[in-house]
Amino acid sequence: MSHSQRHYSPADLLIMQIDNGLRTMFGKPLVTERADPQDNLVADTKPTLSTTEKILSARLMRINHAGEVAAQGLYQGQALTAKLPDVREKMQRAAEEENDHLAWCERRIKELGSHTSYFNPLWYFGSISIGALAGIAGDKWSLGFVAETERQVVKHLDEHLATISEKDIESRAVLEQMKIDEGHHATVALEAGAAELPAMVKTLMGLTSKVMTKTAYWF
Repeated sequence: MSHSQRHYSPADLLIMQIDNGLRTMFGKPLVTERADPQDNLVADTKPTLSTTEKILSARLMRINHAGEVAAQGLYQGQALTAKLPDVREKMQRAAEEENDHLAWCERRIKELGSHTSYFNPLWYFGSISIGALAGIAGDKWSLGFVAETERQVVKHLDEHLATISEKDIESRAVLEQMKIDEGHHATVALEAGAAELPAMVKTLMGLTSKVMTKTAYWF
């Protein structure tokens, strides 16, 4: 039985959010049935990366992991305050797919010998607050926030795919699937009635994203 088909008390919802937050920042997120894109690669076709290539890949994948932590907070915050059940269910499914991205990115980061962002708690709690506020503003604005967020994420993924070594086929496989998923999430939000956000809001979102990406690149 899905969360949208059951009735939870405020205390239940709070416990679920705390559990999800801890899993997102420090533990193992609850993933879907999908396989890691790396698992579809043939072992003997994986080229060896230089130290410089590994460092760059790890830093870019850390940015993507941090972005997924923020996305998880965004979706969970919106799911808490979404007014229509079908919108809440869409937010929940999107959050579950973002968990896949979290797990895939973290695995790749560890394989590259690096670490996830030390500021993940900040990305998570900041985003869950923004998501909750967007949900309170109304479902069409909440969905509009999702659509714009995903558009910006796809842009970042394109930039990373253009930057990361062609030899790093493992990281590229993860990024390509993430790009497909993020584009789908934007489409779902638009089809559900997303409103177009004001230009000032889009600009502010872009500036906030730059702060996160530049911080996560190093830390």
